[in-house]
Amino acid sequence: MPHDRLPPHPAATPETAPGRVHLDAGGSARLLPDAHEAFTRALAEGWADPRRLHSEGRRAASLLAGARSAVAEVVGARTEEVHLAPSHTAALHAGVRAVSLGRRRAGGSVVTSSVERAAVLEASAFSVDRHRATVDGSQAEHVSVPVDRLGRVDLDAMTAAVQAPGVSLAALQHSNGEVGTLQPLGDVHAAARSAGVPLLVDAGAALGHVDVGSDWDVLVADPADWGGPGGTGVLVVRQGVRQRADWPEDQDRWFPGGTNVPAAFAAAVALQAATADRAAQDTRRRRLVDRLRDRVQALVPDVDIVGDPDERLPHVLTFSCLYVDGEALVSELDRAGFAVGSGSACTSSALEPSHVLAAMGSLTHGNVRIALDRSTSEDDVERFLAELPTAVARVRDALGVGSL
Repeated sequence: MPHDRLPPHPAATPETAPGRVHLDAGGSARLLPDAHEAFTRALAEGWADPRRLHSEGRRAASLLAGARSAVAEVVGARTEEVHLAPSHTAALHAGVRAVSLGRRRAGGSVVTSSVERAAVLEASAFSVDRHRATVDGSQAEHVSVPVDRLGRVDLDAMTAAVQAPGVSLAALQHSNGEVGTLQPLGDVHAAARSAGVPLLVDAGAALGHVDVGSDWDVLVADPADWGGPGGTGVLVVRQGVRQRADWPEDQDRWFPGGTNVPAAFAAAVALQAATADRAAQDTRRRRLVDRLRDRVQALVPDVDIVGDPDERLPHVLTFSCLYVDGEALVSELDRAGFAVGSGSACTSSALEPSHVLAAMGSLTHGNVRIALDRSTSEDDVERFLAELPTAVARVRDALGVGSL
């Protein structure tokens, strides 16, 4: 039954209606107060084109340089290695395509895990197709390495793939933003380095929440995930990594059209703020996620909690409910005052079945994806747990499977 045919949710009176609870912070966390203040300041002081030579332009350039320096300090890079993109997706596309093109003489194959974001998979396929079209007899291929039931890449298969002849680039996420599982970056980076292959690490779900380490040659991150504004992304490319922009103009810049200075400045300030209280937030949010893992399993029949229970991000949890349509459950929880995600984390607006869960061999429908931000309280979690069994039961009843 379509979700719009569910029986009406019991109306809440003004006295009993709870405040809304946002549990879908992955890639869309609340703007941190420091970031809001920085954005307002940069709008007033950094509105000019930072490429101009007048005073206003130099002021904007100074804010932009400060943003790059702040990001570089957090991730352990040089300022000149940091590039600020118009979005996380644009940064992923640029990193994959430019490095692949810059290393075309080494070969055209790109190795990824099967659970990378859609942007990485699409850019990898594009780069391989481009290499085939321009190099006669090319045997380039996009190698997708499988993962286990926890979402962790097969280390032996990944090692063999990156060390095969003709590989221009390997890509492996730091951790999966949908199920939270950490990847074995140290071992994969060592294998890639021994083969002379740069490793691109998507830290879009990790930076600002955990230490992303130094096992990468290209790093990509998403400010909107750590409480920065949308409209910007981070791309860090180590010196020595060969790359070539694949657009016809502005060959000396990664992103033609310039940078959104206020967004970039606010993103850097938010990253500093998120990093400053990371340890305390880690402890608090792990405790809340552990509570969710234990209680969801006990409260809801026929539910599968996915991802590694220990080696994981501190704030992410996904579970799948049998006999439930994901769109209907998201809508039912929304009516009850809870914002959650479902479907694939990077294509959830279309509520497509999750390619991540499919690669893990898990149930791809009826899933709920939770990402806690810094404002999520114990009361928020308890209220969600109190409502979840009723919401699942209502969806199952509407689908005619309530008695199963």
